[in-house]
Amino acid sequence: MRHSMRCTIRLISLAALGVQAACAPDRSTSPERGVPAAARAGYDDPGTHRQYGVPLSLGQGKVRAYVVLDARTGQTPLEIGVAIDARTLEGTLPDEGSITPLALPGHAPAPYRFVLFDWNPHGHEREGVYKDVPHFDFHFYFTPLADVQAITPNDPAFAAKANNLPTGDFVPPYYVVPIPPWMEPAMVAEPGMGVHWNDVRSPEFQQLFGNPGAYQPFTKTFIYGSWDGRFTFVEPMVTREYLLRRTDEVIPVPQPARYPEPGWYASAYRITYDRQAREYRVALVGLSWRE
Repeated sequence: MRHSMRCTIRLISLAALGVQAACAPDRSTSPERGVPAAARAGYDDPGTHRQYGVPLSLGQGKVRAYVVLDARTGQTPLEIGVAIDARTLEGTLPDEGSITPLALPGHAPAPYRFVLFDWNPHGHEREGVYKDVPHFDFHFYFTPLADVQAITPNDPAFAAKANNLPTGDFVPPYYVVPIPPWMEPAMVAEPGMGVHWNDVRSPEFQQLFGNPGAYQPFTKTFIYGSWDGRFTFVEPMVTREYLLRRTDEVIPVPQPARYPEPGWYASAYRITYDRQAREYRVALVGLSWRE
């Protein structure tokens, strides 16, 4: 989502980061009952393993991307996510926000290229929804880092690319760019990211959508992002306070009828805490190959 200009953007070479990866056993906890079977499959089965990308420091701990693979089926991906060290989340975090590219491990599936991980100690736009709510953004990008960095108002075609929204079968059910009719998407396009789409059913938006009885303060949500006619990322957003509850849940997300490119797309996202590894995790799960 939109970010304050106070944020410090840490642009780190993914080529340098991507040369290392570490493997460790999958120690994830069991998801709660009642979630989709496709999202539950594989977490506690023998033969799965978790592969981490290179860690980056934040606060007193570290943050790193990871993928869970099913070795019995030729490294089939089961989960792709971000792990936050308990020392980071439970310790003193910087008062200044940061936007940090995280390198994915070597066996990360298509179409994911990298993760843009944001710490927002003061929240960000929009006022009355995400502002002043400390939280994390997890952008899972389908496009290279260089293409994302090229999303800048200095581009003469910035407005045209922002206003060129995906249409038809590419748009997930219930998702819109939440702006009034008199505004263009370019007016809310975020440099270095793109245009953000929200689910009209999200509880934190119900006051704006004229349904105050269904309003609940923001704790977690799932966003799609687009640029120049195609969807380029998906983004779970979770508050620090909600992560600290140490919940374990899988939340289904609406799926489009068509996808921007062949790859492994998620039917849900998962929020969990691993007591053995002492990691908070936010991940895309229920991965299925889509053409």
